[in-house]
Formats: sequence, structure tokens, C-alpha cells
Amino acid sequence: MTTSFAELGLNEQILAGVDALGFSTPTPVQAGAIPEVLAGRDVVASAQTGTGKTAAYTLPLLNKLLLEGNPDNVVKSLIIVPTRELAQQIDQQFQGFSYYAPISTTVVYGGGDGKGWDIQKKGMLSGSDVVIATPGRMIAHLQNSGVDLSHVEYLILDEADRMLDMGFSEDIMKIVSYMPRERQTIMFSATLPPKIRELAKTILRNPAEVNIAISKPNEAIDQSAYICYENQKLGIIRELFAEPTDSKTIIFSSSKLKVKELAHTLKRMKLDVAAMHSDLEQAQREEVMLNFKNNKVKILVATDIVARGIDIEDIGLVLNYDVPHDPEDYIHRIGRTARAAATGSAVTFVSEEEQGKFHQIEKFIERDIRKAELPESVGEGPKYAPGENRGRFGRGGRSGGRSGGRGGRGDRSGRNDRNRRSERPAAGDATSAAAQPVPAAAQPASPDSDHASGRGEGNRGTRDRRRHRGGRNRRRKTPVSGGESSQQ
Repeated sequence: MTTSFAELGLNEQILAGVDALGFSTPTPVQAGAIPEVLAGRDVVASAQTGTGKTAAYTLPLLNKLLLEGNPDNVVKSLIIVPTRELAQQIDQQFQGFSYYAPISTTVVYGGGDGKGWDIQKKGMLSGSDVVIATPGRMIAHLQNSGVDLSHVEYLILDEADRMLDMGFSEDIMKIVSYMPRERQTIMFSATLPPKIRELAKTILRNPAEVNIAISKPNEAIDQSAYICYENQKLGIIRELFAEPTDSKTIIFSSSKLKVKELAHTLKRMKLDVAAMHSDLEQAQREEVMLNFKNNKVKILVATDIVARGIDIEDIGLVLNYDVPHDPEDYIHRIGRTARAAATGSAVTFVSEEEQGKFHQIEKFIERDIRKAELPESVGEGPKYAPGENRGRFGRGGRSGGRSGGRGGRGDRSGRNDRNRRSERPAAGDATSAAAQPVPAAAQPASPDSDHASGRGEGNRGTRDRRRHRGGRNRRRKTPVSGGESSQQ
């Protein structure tokens, strides 16, 4: 097993950047993919979030660009990603690793103004070594800016499964049509379902395959679930956050409307909360994420826009306010915690009609997730009977979970329930923390929510096409330790 980056055959200047960021031992996906990329082979790689997959292609790409140079000032490499947030994270990693190498990057995504468009256009026309782009914005530049991709030697698709889920398949193939057939193509995906393998057959040539722990959550994550009624969820949150904590929390919900209203409700509960969703302007998003990174905000309520490609330290808890629509989204959500050898907790609220979806997640990850006892203050919850409760409301007795719940916060979430009521709590019960009126945020996501549509959190909406966002073309800058580390 490879024990150092030096053993992978990377250039000394690249190794100096790696060392400056404090990384010495490659992760399994890095050890598997970097030699194949350096050897010039096409690669299709599958690795769970948090395994350092971004560095698995940025490091060998930087190595190749450094050795070859770019005397003709052309775009030599293109990285296609599903969201602007991931594009920014990758760019930050390039800044850190390439501090000792004269490599330029341009970030291309929508959501900004005309000035941003011009900066992106200038960067690509000037021959940026690396272009990191979302599909829709890249196509807009190809059609309107005269960008030339005929000299691209390296094409990388990151989170390819997510891009296909968001409906970008045709966009990807259109971008590929502007490139030469003779190129090296690298594809990273959390999973390798049939649609990904079909895409790989179309655009890759005899690829090396790297598979690392496909579709399984990090074992360092303490997973648990509360089986509850919908109007008990706020009461559980009140109990979870009754005492302050030093770590950060992300609360995920599946629609923008629910995120907005839930964040508003939690602020009224005097919690330090900010909301993150695609309706925010780019400057607002960046401010929210910066405040969260710098501990000015302790709790982030977000859609799945931050389920991938966001690497922030000290996230001690991921809380799913509702059950994700599919198991892979669950894996990506909870993968925001327990990163870079740290530990963390993931808690999911499971209402009666969500039990079927949650059971599918348990089957997918091949384990029974611990069912935590509800706090006494919220009363009795329904029983966990996914076969009976799928798609309808019903009544049941107490859930059969063990005491526990959120790791690292004591036993507040696992109290003895001998005094619990035997019936479902009434909305007007003054003894329940969930007795206050339930906001619309607590209602099930509508069929036309962002997540259901599959494209709301990308950059392909009409709003993003109207508002252009600038990238940047840079050469040697101050090293950046932020962004997605090699331990992503």
C-alpha cells in the first residue's frame, strides 16, 4: 500500500504544495487513481464522499500541466461539475496545491452579472490552463464567446452521477463534441449505476476502474433516527439544541420553501441559524458559507445544494429534517460530517409516511439504523412499521429504539419514556415543545420541489441563465488552505 505522495511519482513542485497543506499520506482513492492518470489512461472512479477524490485528479492533472507547459496559451483541461459551489471548492484546491507551480485557472458558472461573464470569457480566450465549469454556463460561452476547446487534452467529469440526475446528459455530450477525440478523460462518480457505465462507454477508451467503498456511509458516522409524528420534529430540535455545543450543524430539508420557513422558525427559537438555498444570490451564498465556516453561524439549514462538494471542518451533526428522496442523497448528506478522519453524528427524523423511504435507505446501506427514543417532552411517537405506514398516516405505540440519539451531546435525546402518553400528542398540548403551530416548513415536500425536479439546485434554471457570474484567471497566488482538502 502506498504510504506517501512521493511514492506516486508526483513532481517536486506539486509535492511541495501538498506538504504545505499538511498532507502526507494518500487516501485509497488517491493511491488508486493518481498512478493511472499519470500513466495517461482514461479512468472511471467510484468513491464515497469524504475520501479525497478531488485531489485524486487535481494532483496528477497539475503534474501533467506543469511538465508540459502551455506555450500556445490554449485551454488544455476542462473540469465539468454539477454546481457552482463544487466549482469554487475545486478552484480553491487548485490554488493550494499549485502555489509552487505557474498554473492558471478560470471558474465558469452562472448566477452573476455581465462583468462576471466578461471575466470568464477573457480567462478562457487567454488560454487558461484549467477551466472548471458547470454545463449550462459552458455551453452559453461556447455558443456566444468563441471559446475554443479543440486543444483540450484532459476532460474530467466530477460527480457524474449527480449531473445525470440533474438532466445534464445532453449538455455533457454537446460540450464533448467541441473537443478532439484524442484526449484523456477521467470520470468520478459516487456510484456506478448502468447510466454512468453507459456514459463511460461513450466517452472513455478502455478506462482503468477504481472502486472504493461504493455507496456506503463512513463508518466513523454515528447514525440514528427518531421515529416521530411530523408535528414532533420541532420539539425534538428544541431538546437537541437545549445546550450549546462547539461543533457546527447542518439541517437538511428537501425543498427551498421548507428550508426558508424552518430557518425562520428556528431563529424564533433563539437558535443561531442561517438558510442556504438556490434562491439566494451568489454574493449571499458566499456570505452564508463564510459565516458558517468562521463560526458566526452555528446551524445551517440547507437544501441538497450543500450535500456535495462542500468541505467544512467541525461539522459535528448532520440532521435530516425529512428523509431524503433516495439513498444516495442520504449518503451524501451525512457525508458532510466525520470528514478527514474525524467523527460525527447523523440524525434523521422519520415521520409515518416517510418510513417506507427510510427503510429503503437501510436496505441500501445494508444496516439497521439505531432508533433513538423520543424526548419525554414531545410525547409518544408512532411505531416503526414501514410496511404498514408507507404512504399513509396511522397511529402506533412507542418506537422500539434504544436510548441514545445524537452522539457527543449526552443523553438528552434518549430519555426514559415511562411517563409517556399512549396517544399521539395533540397540537395544543402545553406540555409539548412541539405544541406551537407547525409551520409550512414541516409539511411534506411538494412534488414540484427543487429536489423532485432534479434541477433546481444546479445552474440550468432560467434565473441563473439571466444572471451571469464571473470566474477568474489566475497565476501564482497566496496558498489557500480552505476548500476541499485531499481528505475531502
